[in-house]
Amino acid sequence: MNEKSRLLTIGQFAALHGINKKTLMWYDEIGLFRPAAVNPENGYRYYNYHQSSLLETILLLRELDLPISEIQSFMKERSAANLERLLGERLAELDRRITHLKAVRKTLSNHRENMRTLLHIDLSEICVVEKEERCLATVDINPEITFEKEVELITAETRKYQLRRLHDASYGTMIPVASLHNGNFEDYSKLFIEIPFPIQKAGLHIQPAGPYLRAFFKGDWSHLPARYLEILAYAEKRGLSLTGYSYEMGINETVTDRIEDYIVQIEIPVGQPQAANMPLERRQTL
Repeated sequence: MNEKSRLLTIGQFAALHGINKKTLMWYDEIGLFRPAAVNPENGYRYYNYHQSSLLETILLLRELDLPISEIQSFMKERSAANLERLLGERLAELDRRITHLKAVRKTLSNHRENMRTLLHIDLSEICVVEKEERCLATVDINPEITFEKEVELITAETRKYQLRRLHDASYGTMIPVASLHNGNFEDYSKLFIEIPFPIQKAGLHIQPAGPYLRAFFKGDWSHLPARYLEILAYAEKRGLSLTGYSYEMGINETVTDRIEDYIVQIEIPVGQPQAANMPLERRQTL
């Protein structure tokens, strides 16, 4: 007898493919995958090796979360063209899921780093750190826009880039360095949300790589201007040129409910011409 034609019991065939025999019984009942033979006396089902490739195709499509109804339709009209179409659709969906999971992983890593920072933070410290380039989606804001409207704007912006929720990425506010030098410490011009996966940069705000002045602030935001005065004094004393925007981001909002306990991380790019000779109290790559 040809080895591929040798009959296997339902238990043997299920074990061969790493599934439960009840799955084969269900596939038979719904007409998706029939046994090669059925004993007319006791109703026992038997399968052969010729059926293995067909079953593995069904199992692959099931693993790709294809609904049973679509698999049944495919099985009725099996062809290279139909299988290529199905696999193309599932690959596209799988790529979207992988992109989302990578984004979630990066965001979780950022949150974990924030928690580590909280455990060892020195709120009085001002230092220089190295940062990698980040792509930010931004929305313009002004003093007339309510907080509720700001949330609506940034939430809508997340959907443009397939970010499902705000917690899928880090977000915060931006204030021009020029405004800080002019004493306009409430001149917030943009909300930002980080795009935590590779994407075309057109239309996005690029937060440049390089050295950044970093400081923290805790408490009532009405006292935040005083912290900026300390930052500006620190930079002036050391001959550091601050450029672009100050990027503010809350780092403990997930673990506190009281506004007076809220901690803001402030990061401001240091101009490159002076960067080569700047004293680095503490460098780290984020």
